[in-house]
Amino acid sequence: MARTPEIAIVEPNTLTSLGLRNLLEEIIQGIPVRIFSSFQELVDDTPDMYAHYFVSYKIFFEHTAFFLDRKYHTIVLAGGEKTAPLAGVLTLDINQDEKHLVKSIIQLYQRGHHRANPSGSDQPKEQENTLSVREIEVLTLVVKGLINKEIADRLNISLTTVITHRKNITEKLGIKSVSGLTIYAVMHGYVEADAI
Repeated sequence: MARTPEIAIVEPNTLTSLGLRNLLEEIIQGIPVRIFSSFQELVDDTPDMYAHYFVSYKIFFEHTAFFLDRKYHTIVLAGGEKTAPLAGVLTLDINQDEKHLVKSIIQLYQRGHHRANPSGSDQPKEQENTLSVREIEVLTLVVKGLINKEIADRLNISLTTVITHRKNITEKLGIKSVSGLTIYAVMHGYVEADAI
């Protein structure tokens, strides 16, 4: 039986690791994300079982040989003025606000997923939680940052109807946060990543 691919975060900063894990679990639902505070913890585990490694800039340079052998599966967590761009290695600026960080993760996921699986044959089947046309309209306006009253005015519906649509969207998709809804909307083509 094939193992479910997992993601490793190798980062000594606990808050960074927990925040990144939360975002990754929203973007790539159903894939376990494990946190390691040091390279040694990763090595003591099963280091070659991970589909992707999100690794701190410092740990990447301390163990370059390990990660360069897994270059197409490694994303270096960078940020601040101390980090220089890396040629040929994907990086993620972790010093962005949430909106831009989510957008960057989506772009990395799309690029990495396309490169790793161009045929799409191993993709999980789409859930049967299809949204109605009106729910998609509400979703796109939520993603664009409109509040319930603005959505009601824009769609010429009552505030109660907007709240009901948002509740239905949340129940159908199992996604509660706006960042999670944003990821869903971009991944399903309801909004362009550049438009958020």
